[in-house]
Amino acid sequence: MLYWLTALSDGGDFFNLFNYITFRAGGAFITALLFGFMFGPPLINVLRRRQGKGQPIRDDGPEGHFVKAGTPTMGGLLIVGALLTATLLWARWDNPFVWMVLFVTMSFALIGFADDYAKVSKQTTAGVSSKVRLLLGFVIAGVAGYWAAQYHPGELTNQLAFPVFKDLLLNLGILFVPFSIIVIVGAANAVNLTDGLDGLAIMPVMIAAATLGVIAYVVGRVDFTEDLGLHYVPGTGELLIFTAGLIGGGLGFLWYNAPPAAVFMGDTGSLALGGALGAIAVASKHEIVLAIVGGLFVVEALSVIIQVLYFKRTGKRVFLMAPIHHHYEKKGWAEPQIVIRFWIIALILAMIGLATLKVR
Repeated sequence: MLYWLTALSDGGDFFNLFNYITFRAGGAFITALLFGFMFGPPLINVLRRRQGKGQPIRDDGPEGHFVKAGTPTMGGLLIVGALLTATLLWARWDNPFVWMVLFVTMSFALIGFADDYAKVSKQTTAGVSSKVRLLLGFVIAGVAGYWAAQYHPGELTNQLAFPVFKDLLLNLGILFVPFSIIVIVGAANAVNLTDGLDGLAIMPVMIAAATLGVIAYVVGRVDFTEDLGLHYVPGTGELLIFTAGLIGGGLGFLWYNAPPAAVFMGDTGSLALGGALGAIAVASKHEIVLAIVGGLFVVEALSVIIQVLYFKRTGKRVFLMAPIHHHYEKKGWAEPQIVIRFWIIALILAMIGLATLKVR
């Protein structure tokens, strides 16, 4: 919205700053961060009063989690509210990719909110049916995939781009939308599975968002893409503002989610943020790089899939408990030890993802 202030500029004054995506991204970050600090305490107090016993704790979970009983959930409302406010305030409203990513984020947040509400109101770990969640997710992601394809340049429409091998494109044709569904829904659920320890999911999400934000900014600039040999996707640079808002809101949330957590993100946040990462990757034509940058989430999801399939086949378990962060809890690792080591892994994977921009 503040981009409109450029109409007051003569080309060399303060208002000209609003032309620059980097300036507005900084504004979005500060706005979201202040939003988190300002509205965090009152939101947590409201959630605590309304939810009573807080998020239900799994009976078969790690023993150390029972001390967390009574902690309110739906803290994702703080992150989503912060990034929505920051994006609407600082991003250009005529950018289709911004609206596509916001559509995915808010839609998945609603699914997560319904799931969290069902859990706390019924005091059960079973919320909205997984089939219903998946069906709604497929529809939302399908719309987003089709939406993005309409605004990709002609030579990239329905194409899958590969990192490193930058001249290689795979024409998915009508399969591009189903592929987008897999990317977006897969990312949403992978982040959801990762959100099991205080602070575990939010920092890797911010790291992945920062990486994808830089990538989106780079591929949205014709000068950078020519220098790096990347595919140019006009308009994606504006997504840096969204990711800056996500990081600011995420830091504001982490202030209250740091061990011992005063509030949990809940599905409201994890589904929304995971869906956002998937949507940014689809918009910027970096779906494969998302699997690298978000490798931690991929491993968490695979650990659950492997555990379920192997148990059904043999009656035995590969891991002491899935997702894999619970496996290490069962092995005796302290929660902060697991969280910080997983953060380090996420940062390493982000650096590898960024390195694909320069490799020829």
